[in-house]
Amino acid sequence: MTQAIDQLKFAVLDEEDLEVVSTHLQDAVVKVADVLWRAGEHRVVVALNRFDWESAQADRPEYRRRRSALRFERVQACKCRSLDPAGKDAVLNLLAVEFAETDSPSGVVSLIFSGGAVLRLEVECLEAELVDLGPVWTAAKCPQHAEADKA
Repeated sequence: MTQAIDQLKFAVLDEEDLEVVSTHLQDAVVKVADVLWRAGEHRVVVALNRFDWESAQADRPEYRRRRSALRFERVQACKCRSLDPAGKDAVLNLLAVEFAETDSPSGVVSLIFSGGAVLRLEVECLEAELVDLGPVWTAAKCPQHAEADKA
């Protein structure tokens, strides 16, 4: 049985914080309908099912997913590439979340998905939060990645 004590809650205020969050979100599954752009509030909220890498790498590995939310504040624009916002039932596999500073402290946050899809957020500054919402379930397998070619 999973206890609330192992739920993640991260505040993101700089690039180093975002790298930690990106690591926890690798292979999260996101439904297009669960990406909410709240333009009037300058906020983007992404509900996702993240793979629980901590439990998969424990002494007694368990493969499971957790319902989580990723929220970005101070978002000035939200754009997408190779992603159809009208395709609400499409499922995306999140590979990484990156930040590129443009004019300090503003910059661009990129949520990079497999297949080339990207959600691009222009932010006034980096202010985000990752929170596990509670529901946890068993995953059939651990996500696998092709090994890099060896020279």
